[in-house]
Amino acid sequence: MKREKIQILICILALSAFCCACGEKGGTIIIGSEQEGRLQEAVTEQRESGAGEPQETKEAGETGEQKGFVRVYVCGAVANPGVVEIPAGSRAEDALRAAGGFGPEAARTAVNLADWVSDGQMLYFPTEEEAVESKSGEETEADGIVNINTADAAQLCTLPGIGESRAADIIAYREANGEFQSCEEIMKVPGIKTGAYEKIKDKIKVK
Repeated sequence: MKREKIQILICILALSAFCCACGEKGGTIIIGSEQEGRLQEAVTEQRESGAGEPQETKEAGETGEQKGFVRVYVCGAVANPGVVEIPAGSRAEDALRAAGGFGPEAARTAVNLADWVSDGQMLYFPTEEEAVESKSGEETEADGIVNINTADAAQLCTLPGIGESRAADIIAYREANGEFQSCEEIMKVPGIKTGAYEKIKDKIKVK
Protein backbone atom coordinates (compact mmCIF):
# COMPACT_ATOMS: atom_id res chain seq x y z
CA MET A 1 0.00 0.00 0.00
CA LYS A 2 2.78 2.44 0.81
CA ARG A 3 4.45 1.98 -2.57
CA GLU A 4 1.09 2.37 -4.42
CA LYS A 5 0.37 5.58 -2.50
CA ILE A 6 3.79 7.01 -3.42
CA GLN A 7 3.37 6.06 -7.07
CA ILE A 8 -0.09 7.76 -7.28
CA LEU A 9 1.23 10.97 -5.73
CA ILE A 10 4.25 11.00 -8.04
CA CYS A 11 1.96 10.60 -11.08
CA ILE A 12 -0.17 13.56 -9.90
CA LEU A 13 2.94 15.73 -9.55
CA ALA A 14 4.21 14.71 -12.97
CA LEU A 15 0.85 15.45 -14.61
CA SER A 16 0.72 18.83 -12.91
CA ALA A 17 4.16 19.77 -14.20
CA PHE A 18 3.27 18.61 -17.72
CA CYS A 19 0.09 20.68 -17.82
CA CYS A 20 1.88 23.78 -16.56
CA ALA A 21 4.52 23.42 -19.24
CA CYS A 22 1.90 23.20 -21.99
CA GLY A 23 0.13 26.37 -20.80
CA GLU A 24 -3.28 24.66 -20.39
CA LYS A 25 -4.70 26.43 -17.37
CA GLY A 26 -7.81 24.27 -17.35
CA GLY A 27 -5.76 21.16 -16.90
CA THR A 28 -3.59 22.52 -14.09
CA ILE A 29 -3.79 20.51 -10.88
CA ILE A 30 -2.99 22.26 -7.61
CA ILE A 31 -1.66 20.08 -4.82
CA GLY A 32 -3.24 21.12 -1.57
CA SER A 33 -1.58 21.15 1.84
CA GLU A 34 -3.32 17.88 2.74
CA GLN A 35 -1.90 16.10 -0.31
CA GLU A 36 1.59 17.54 0.33
CA GLY A 37 1.45 16.28 3.88
CA ARG A 38 0.55 12.77 2.68
CA LEU A 39 3.42 12.82 0.19
CA GLN A 40 5.94 13.92 2.84
CA GLU A 41 4.62 11.26 5.23
CA ALA A 42 4.95 8.54 2.57
CA VAL A 43 8.52 9.58 1.69
CA THR A 44 9.51 9.63 5.39
CA GLU A 45 8.09 6.12 5.92
CA GLN A 46 9.95 4.88 2.86
CA ARG A 47 13.27 6.25 4.16
CA GLU A 48 12.75 4.76 7.61
CA SER A 49 11.97 1.34 6.14
CA GLY A 50 15.18 1.48 4.04
CA ALA A 51 13.32 0.67 0.84
CA GLY A 52 14.92 3.57 -0.97
CA GLU A 53 18.50 3.00 0.28
CA PRO A 54 20.97 3.19 -2.63
CA GLN A 55 22.72 -0.03 -3.60
CA GLU A 56 26.08 1.70 -3.26
CA THR A 57 25.47 2.31 0.45
CA LYS A 58 24.68 -1.36 1.09
CA GLU A 59 27.77 -2.46 -0.77
CA ALA A 60 29.92 -0.05 1.22
CA GLY A 61 28.55 -1.55 4.44
CA GLU A 62 29.37 -5.06 3.28
CA THR A 63 32.92 -4.00 2.40
CA GLY A 64 33.39 -2.39 5.81
CA GLU A 65 32.65 -5.70 7.52
CA GLN A 66 35.73 -7.19 5.83
CA LYS A 67 38.18 -4.75 7.41
CA GLY A 68 38.77 -6.89 10.52
CA PHE A 69 42.02 -8.42 9.21
CA VAL A 70 45.70 -7.42 9.16
CA ARG A 71 48.56 -8.58 6.94
CA VAL A 72 51.89 -9.45 8.58
CA TYR A 73 55.17 -10.50 6.94
CA VAL A 74 56.46 -13.52 8.89
CA CYS A 75 60.04 -14.45 8.01
CA GLY A 76 63.17 -16.12 9.35
CA ALA A 77 63.17 -19.58 10.92
CA VAL A 78 59.54 -20.50 10.20
CA ALA A 79 58.04 -23.31 8.14
CA ASN A 80 56.39 -21.13 5.47
CA PRO A 81 57.82 -17.59 5.38
CA GLY A 82 55.63 -14.99 3.73
CA VAL A 83 52.74 -12.57 4.19
CA VAL A 84 49.88 -13.97 6.27
CA GLU A 85 46.40 -12.54 6.83
CA ILE A 86 45.09 -12.87 10.37
CA PRO A 87 42.28 -11.22 12.38
CA ALA A 88 42.94 -7.76 13.78
CA GLY A 89 43.94 -7.94 17.43
CA SER A 90 46.03 -11.09 16.94
CA ARG A 91 49.33 -11.82 18.66
CA ALA A 92 52.71 -13.02 17.41
CA GLU A 93 51.67 -16.59 18.26
CA ASP A 94 48.79 -16.36 15.76
CA ALA A 95 51.06 -15.01 13.02
CA LEU A 96 53.55 -17.82 13.65
CA ARG A 97 50.79 -20.43 13.46
CA ALA A 98 49.59 -18.95 10.15
CA ALA A 99 53.14 -19.30 8.80
CA GLY A 100 53.28 -23.00 9.64
CA GLY A 101 55.06 -22.78 13.01
CA PHE A 102 58.74 -22.80 13.92
CA GLY A 103 61.44 -24.02 11.55
CA PRO A 104 63.84 -26.74 12.79
CA GLU A 105 66.61 -24.25 13.71
CA ALA A 106 64.40 -21.61 15.30
CA ALA A 107 65.25 -20.01 18.62
CA ARG A 108 61.89 -20.66 20.23
CA THR A 109 62.30 -18.17 23.07
CA ALA A 110 63.80 -15.30 21.07
CA VAL A 111 60.45 -13.69 20.16
CA ASN A 112 57.72 -12.84 22.65
CA LEU A 113 54.75 -14.76 21.25
CA ALA A 114 52.35 -12.81 23.47
CA ASP A 115 53.15 -9.50 21.73
CA TRP A 116 50.42 -7.85 19.66
CA VAL A 117 50.95 -7.54 15.91
CA SER A 118 49.85 -4.71 13.62
CA ASP A 119 49.02 -4.34 9.94
CA GLY A 120 52.11 -4.16 7.73
CA GLN A 121 54.48 -5.43 10.44
CA MET A 122 57.50 -7.63 9.69
CA LEU A 123 57.90 -10.37 12.30
CA TYR A 124 61.35 -12.05 12.21
CA PHE A 125 62.09 -15.33 13.99
CA PRO A 126 65.88 -15.89 14.35
CA THR A 127 67.77 -19.17 14.41
CA GLU A 128 69.52 -20.33 17.58
CA GLU A 129 72.86 -19.15 16.17
CA GLU A 130 71.49 -15.72 15.31
CA ALA A 131 69.93 -15.38 18.75
CA VAL A 132 73.22 -16.17 20.48
CA GLU A 133 75.10 -13.66 18.35
CA SER A 134 72.47 -11.02 18.98
CA LYS A 135 72.52 -11.61 22.73
CA SER A 136 76.30 -11.47 22.79
CA GLY A 137 76.28 -8.22 20.87
CA GLU A 138 73.74 -6.71 23.26
CA GLU A 139 75.85 -7.69 26.25
CA THR A 140 78.98 -6.17 24.71
CA GLU A 141 77.18 -2.93 23.94
CA ALA A 142 75.68 -2.77 27.42
CA ASP A 143 78.88 -2.81 29.47
CA GLY A 144 81.70 -2.76 26.91
CA ILE A 145 82.92 -6.15 28.19
CA VAL A 146 83.33 -9.07 25.76
CA ASN A 147 82.01 -12.46 26.81
CA ILE A 148 84.70 -14.82 25.53
CA ASN A 149 82.27 -17.76 25.74
CA THR A 150 79.75 -16.28 23.28
CA ALA A 151 81.62 -13.61 21.31
CA ASP A 152 82.13 -14.15 17.58
CA ALA A 153 85.37 -13.36 15.74
CA ALA A 154 84.41 -9.74 15.03
CA GLN A 155 83.70 -9.06 18.70
CA LEU A 156 86.91 -10.76 19.85
CA CYS A 157 88.86 -8.57 17.42
CA THR A 158 87.75 -5.50 19.37
CA LEU A 159 90.02 -6.61 22.22
CA PRO A 160 93.52 -5.05 22.40
CA GLY A 161 96.10 -7.21 20.59
CA ILE A 162 93.56 -9.73 19.29
CA GLY A 163 93.50 -10.06 15.51
CA GLU A 164 91.61 -12.37 13.20
CA SER A 165 93.97 -15.33 13.61
CA ARG A 166 94.02 -15.05 17.41
CA ALA A 167 90.22 -14.69 17.51
CA ALA A 168 89.98 -17.88 15.42
CA ASP A 169 92.27 -19.62 17.97
CA ILE A 170 90.01 -18.56 20.85
CA ILE A 171 86.91 -19.89 19.08
CA ALA A 172 88.70 -23.14 18.16
CA TYR A 173 89.79 -23.66 21.78
CA ARG A 174 86.24 -22.98 22.97
CA GLU A 175 84.77 -25.49 20.52
CA ALA A 176 87.30 -28.17 21.49
CA ASN A 177 87.22 -27.70 25.26
CA GLY A 178 83.90 -26.14 26.04
CA GLU A 179 83.25 -22.80 27.69
CA PHE A 180 86.00 -20.96 29.57
CA GLN A 181 85.55 -21.41 33.30
CA SER A 182 87.53 -18.28 34.14
CA CYS A 183 89.07 -15.33 32.34
CA GLU A 184 92.57 -16.58 33.16
CA GLU A 185 91.88 -19.77 31.18
CA ILE A 186 92.20 -17.79 27.97
CA MET A 187 95.97 -17.96 28.47
CA LYS A 188 95.74 -21.64 27.45
CA VAL A 189 94.94 -20.45 23.94
CA PRO A 190 98.10 -20.57 21.79
CA GLY A 191 99.64 -17.12 21.42
CA ILE A 192 97.98 -15.57 24.47
CA LYS A 193 100.48 -15.30 27.31
CA THR A 194 100.65 -13.21 30.48
CA GLY A 195 101.47 -9.97 28.64
CA ALA A 196 98.54 -10.32 26.24
CA TYR A 197 96.22 -11.30 29.06
CA GLU A 198 97.14 -8.22 31.09
CA LYS A 199 95.95 -6.04 28.20
CA ILE A 200 92.54 -7.66 27.94
CA LYS A 201 91.72 -8.97 31.44
CA ASP A 202 89.59 -5.92 32.30
CA LYS A 203 87.70 -6.16 29.02
CA ILE A 204 86.59 -9.79 29.08
CA LYS A 205 84.20 -11.99 31.05
CA VAL A 206 82.97 -15.58 31.00
CA LYS A 207 79.34 -15.06 32.13
